[in-house]
This record gives sequence, structure tokens and C-alpha cells, in this order.
Amino acid sequence: MKIAFDFDGTLFGWVERGWHGAKPAGEANLILINVAKRVQGNGHKIILWTCREGEDLAEAVSACAEYGLVFDAVNCNLPETIEGYCDSRKIVADLYIDDRGMNPKAFDALGWALCTQG
Repeated sequence: MKIAFDFDGTLFGWVERGWHGAKPAGEANLILINVAKRVQGNGHKIILWTCREGEDLAEAVSACAEYGLVFDAVNCNLPETIEGYCDSRKIVADLYIDDRGMNPKAFDALGWALCTQG
């Protein structure tokens, strides 16, 4: 299984100014970091999937590494995905862990509520 993890608000907490310019991150989500390391140890691939880039991205990768979390890919598809499928802009994963995500089935009810309220 391929699992993509967001950084800010997911693996680490948000900081006051959001992710941009943050040095490096909020508080570590130790439960999720340990889960990520365990699933990787069980043979699954983990991908860091974040809006960060440049120095901010390097700081995120470094912050994760301080807790022993090293990704199979960072903001890119896994080599086997590229070879067997394509190198899409969208990261290909079986599961996306993100503080801002929502299951489409859960959105059905929320979407309907948003459509019926002015």
C-alpha cells in the first residue's frame, strides 16, 4: 500500500503563521509519526505530500527525520508508480492522510447542506 502524509496540521501541528515561513513546524504528532514508521516497517511505502517547497520543504523533511521518519518519496511519485503508470502531478497513493481532507461519502451530506443554505 502507498500512503501519502501531509506535513502541516497532520504530522506536525500548525504554527501561528501557517506553514509558509515557519521554522520548522508546530508540535510533532507522535502517534501519527509512530504509525507511519510502523506501516513502513511492515512493507508499505510512505510519501510526504505537502505544499512546502525549497528551504521550507527541507526543514519539514529534517523535522521528520529527527523522529526517525524517512520517506520513500517526497512530493513526488514512487519510482515504481512512474515506471508502471506515469509521473503525474498528482501523487498516486492508496490512502491520503491530511488534516484538510474529507471522504467523498461524508461530503455528500455536507455538500447537500451547503447547497440548500444560502
